[in-house]
Amino acid sequence: MSDKEFQYPVKSREELSEKDFEHVGYLNLPQQEMFQGTGISNLKDAALRFAKNKGAVAGLVMITLILVMSILGPMVSGYKYNTVHKGWNNLPPRMPALTSVFDGTEKGVDMYAKKNIRQNFWFGTDELGRDLFTRVWEGTRVSFVIAFVAVMIDMMFGVTYGMISGYFGGKTDMIMQRFLEIIRGIPNLVVVTLFVLVFKPGMITIILSLMITGWINMSLVVRSQVLKYKEQEFVLAAKVLGAGGFTILSREVLPNILGQMIVMTMFSIPNAIFYEAFLAFVGLGLREPFASLGSLINKGYNSMLTHLHLLLFPVIVLALLMLSFNLIADGLRDAFDPKMKGF
Repeated sequence: MSDKEFQYPVKSREELSEKDFEHVGYLNLPQQEMFQGTGISNLKDAALRFAKNKGAVAGLVMITLILVMSILGPMVSGYKYNTVHKGWNNLPPRMPALTSVFDGTEKGVDMYAKKNIRQNFWFGTDELGRDLFTRVWEGTRVSFVIAFVAVMIDMMFGVTYGMISGYFGGKTDMIMQRFLEIIRGIPNLVVVTLFVLVFKPGMITIILSLMITGWINMSLVVRSQVLKYKEQEFVLAAKVLGAGGFTILSREVLPNILGQMIVMTMFSIPNAIFYEAFLAFVGLGLREPFASLGSLINKGYNSMLTHLHLLLFPVIVLALLMLSFNLIADGLRDAFDPKMKGF
């Protein structure tokens, strides 16, 4: 039969019925629709995949516990971080719940009974008789303050600088990147040393040094993401509709790079905490009687052979902080990475 002889049946509007519009190939339409599911947002999808990461969840729980202890620890100890107890110096730790491990003995001698001390110092005392438990959690507060400052600096300076440099491009990008290269060429230790000459060693010095160099990596990552998204169709559509540059950055580009920003922020937090601990360890951190994990580790290092507890507890808390933040950062990176959805 030729093409001319074959004609498709053509029905008029009056001849059409519901049977002409039935789905072909579906045996049970309601059952098929049951398997389609409902869509979820990217943030909710990332949260669900983050919750499946046991390491990231464990890190989040550990950070929460450490944060609670840094707030409540000095309150429940009954001592202040700067209270000096004469004659109670370098006492070993004694915990009523763990007397088999921390029983207050040193070289087989019960130091608490020897000095007729009835109080319990869970982490022991330092060379001036100050409660190490209180000082460790006071130092942990400093680490969380540094972490908060690092987040604010990344968001305020790094994100803004990277978005402007990447979106406007041209001479603006060239000038901003050359300025960034000059700052990157200055070692951090040199920057801190210069600030020490002007300011006293302490929290202000650390914060200013982070403001100079701590946001650079964030700005580079944000710039690369903006360069990728600014040529996408939805950005071009916004330009055609008359949206300005800052409107496009805030409403179109920023939501798409939010996941990468969160991941980079979580990676910058442990770097900032370690940076503060390093500065305190070399003597550029907080001054007495204030405490930080780095300064406590510095003092514990000098007494490591005779009084190990002065080094042990600050190192454990700092190690748990660093490990937990890195686990959370790895979990967030996998959660926001679309390539990891199938794993």
